[in-house]
Amino acid sequence: MTLKRLLFLIAFGFFIGWLLRDDAIEHGPGVLAHDVPLQRGADEARAFEHNGYRIKPLADFTIKARVLGREDYRLDREAELAPMDLALGWGPMSDQAVLDEIDISQSGRWYRWHAKQLPIPRRDIERNSANMHLIPADEWVNDTLDDIREGSIVELRGFLVEAKSDDGWRWRSSLTRDDTGARACELVFVERVRLIEN
Repeated sequence: MTLKRLLFLIAFGFFIGWLLRDDAIEHGPGVLAHDVPLQRGADEARAFEHNGYRIKPLADFTIKARVLGREDYRLDREAELAPMDLALGWGPMSDQAVLDEIDISQSGRWYRWHAKQLPIPRRDIERNSANMHLIPADEWVNDTLDDIREGSIVELRGFLVEAKSDDGWRWRSSLTRDDTGARACELVFVERVRLIEN
């Protein structure tokens, strides 16, 4: 087999895998994730090293939500820790009838939405959805996260964290679901992940 043919087959395999993974899961109308994310203080949790970074837990965190979008990152510095962002929705933002009226996109570590006519109040959209940077705790978590598609219903457990490096670089999670704009994303150290529907 020639090198050119081998490269073609490898590229074709990646393309097919990309097509299959990006297949969004369809749902009918109705709220699929009823509860707001659970957060409580992480007073007893100690800072630890992970992939060359110092991770400080800020809060215990559990969320069950619908995946509104997924974006993988490879080239930015943050990808060393968090190779994936998920835009997640709960409450009314897990309802297909609402989401049919909203265009959702992700890029540059941001989650954006647009609606010609708001299906629910703007504040309900903002309070019931968020972009979350995910730090997998281990290879099993990483592999499970890799199976997530748009429309998946997932449960994540872990910590909202602050990450630091020796050169002064710092990345800190938001600690509220009420904020928007810069620094409003959650940085989640994911210890457990469960795909409820995929």
